[in-house]
Amino acid sequence: MTRFSGAGILLPAMAEAQPTIRSRPLVWWGIALLAIGAGYADLARGGETIAPVLLVAGYCVLVPLAILRS
Repeated sequence: MTRFSGAGILLPAMAEAQPTIRSRPLVWWGIALLAIGAGYADLARGGETIAPVLLVAGYCVLVPLAILRS
């Protein structure tokens, strides 16, 4: 799909926010690292409820999911 720029030049429509096939596994890895990082941050703060949930979800669900999606 193309669109017109202000100078009359055709540009590809880059406004579509769908991730490409190559970047989708990176999204899963990012979510996994975010969950693991938040779990360790909460654990360092003394959290006893949310930290284990985030760490288990990160290591046992999100990392294998990211590996399988790669």
